[in-house]
Amino acid sequence: MLELRTPAPDFELLDQDGEPVRLSSFRGQHNVVLFFYPKDNTRICTLEVCAFRDAHPAMTDQDAVVFGISSDPVGSHHSFSQRWKLPYRLLSDTDGAVRNAYRVNRTLGLFPGRVTYVIDHEGIIRGAVNDPLSASRHVREALDLLKAQSTS
Repeated sequence: MLELRTPAPDFELLDQDGEPVRLSSFRGQHNVVLFFYPKDNTRICTLEVCAFRDAHPAMTDQDAVVFGISSDPVGSHHSFSQRWKLPYRLLSDTDGAVRNAYRVNRTLGLFPGRVTYVIDHEGIIRGAVNDPLSASRHVREALDLLKAQSTS
């Protein structure tokens, strides 16, 4: 994973509607929660995206925008997002370049990793969670990090 208190690598990816999203466009405006997950429509990943969906109001209360990132194509993200009524954008990293830039390693050498980063208004990484098997831990710790940031 990337070191805390270092700049988050910039990137541009397409969302579930084929619209480009550039991380640096949020700098100076919002905190950002990036959660990398292995694959649309799998059990733990579905639990995770729904947990972020349910916590979305609390995260926006902390001035955060949320993005889920996997290697699934735009079309898969579109149907996955529609099915689960996700209020945030899913980003398509089909070649794994962003996953590599964020040093999200494979789980057991087989599956894409599950890592969440919390990035502050200035584009600095303030927290990270690496737990391949717990969907709820990522959401809980990201929200705790956002709350701690707002009080400091």
